[in-house]
Amino acid sequence: MQIKDFKQLREQAGSAKKRTVAVAAAHDPHTLEAVLKAHEEGVLDYLLVGKAQEIIEIGKDLGHEISSDCVVDSDSDEDAAKKAIGLIHSGDADFLQKGILQTATLLKAVVNKETGISQGRPMSHIALLDIPSYHKILGVTDGGMMIYPDLEAKKAIVHNAVEMFRGLGYDKPLVSAVCSVEVVNPKMPETVDAAALKEAALQGEFGACYVEGPISFDLSMSKESARIKKYGSPVVGETDIFLVPNITVGNVLVKAMAEFAGALMAGCVVGAKCPIALNSRSAAFEEKYYSLMACAQMVCK
Repeated sequence: MQIKDFKQLREQAGSAKKRTVAVAAAHDPHTLEAVLKAHEEGVLDYLLVGKAQEIIEIGKDLGHEISSDCVVDSDSDEDAAKKAIGLIHSGDADFLQKGILQTATLLKAVVNKETGISQGRPMSHIALLDIPSYHKILGVTDGGMMIYPDLEAKKAIVHNAVEMFRGLGYDKPLVSAVCSVEVVNPKMPETVDAAALKEAALQGEFGACYVEGPISFDLSMSKESARIKKYGSPVVGETDIFLVPNITVGNVLVKAMAEFAGALMAGCVVGAKCPIALNSRSAAFEEKYYSLMACAQMVCK
């Protein structure tokens, strides 16, 4: 079943086998609120790494008695990241969540050649958006990690995003390699890359999926715009994933959708040995909660 919105995401994650999240630097109210709510609903168990006493006190403030058996004390962000990753290695946890530490600190531990959980391929960030005016979940990638990806990096981004959407029930995800125009222009490298990605997809490089590019945003989202421009493609009005040319486009697009279109958001890093629920330290409880749901759904597949 294709998961069309965050309500269905929550239902599917809740109906699967319960998983365990390891939270790095868990001494944060918004992070703990999301984890404890998901636990209370029976979706997941947790192991909380960070300042133990603060974690327990925050739990009490939120109306929960957190057992010391579920808390791993740590005296620094670096130590918290390392210990959380160790819980993945030991099999005690199924996926990671970023708490109140910098993204760079967590990812440095993830890619550590000796103790990390990298698979030797590029990792990328995917923002999932539940937009009231759109009929299904929309992915945007990469607006969180890769700054100016080249063609090979974009191939990895497509691979990661397609893999994630298959975990959401999409047998053949539809990807729009979005540009400002829908024709190849050698002076606009992103259009050249988009055409190359389309060809790679047609040759089966990413498995079952369809990549369209270059294609403008309006054609990706509006069947009426495509009709007027006489533009035909399976992605028109049905795009599942937006592949953006650089981090700025992705970041602005996601924030604009949240601010002006009322989108709910979840953020995940994929491409490591397990998914990572990764949001800004200032992200609201809801964003962290739905990020947990997305990661739980991925490890259930």
